Amino acid sequence: MYNQSSCNCWRYPERSWISFLILRILYETPTYGYQLLNEIDERSCGCHKLEPGSVYTVLRRMEEKGLLASTWQKGNSGPDRRVYTVTEKGAAFLKAGLSTIVRRKQLFDDLIGFYERRFRP
Repeated sequence: MYNQSSCNCWRYPERSWISFLILRILYETPTYGYQLLNEIDERSCGCHKLEPGSVYTVLRRMEEKGLLASTWQKGNSGPDRRVYTVTEKGAAFLKAGLSTIVRRKQLFDDLIGFYERRFRP
């Protein structure tokens, strides 16, 4: 199981949104960096546009932490591609992070409800 206390993202969750999004995408469908860039852009409604160099840096760091694994795949009509998949450790990290997000959503829902009842005209 992933140890939450050893990761700064639990204290600063906004730093890990991209990692969660990457894990979420790759959990369903292992893919390569360029396709991942398109998926991030689409799923984040254009809020997180990453440069190719940035996404590869994040992927490399996630792989070093054991959250992802990669293999080279022969390209049919183009160059070979490095395809990324989520490891067991990465799946545990994703599950723990999403659990935290659900709890935080409950807090935000409560705060929004309070705002709606007390301050919205």
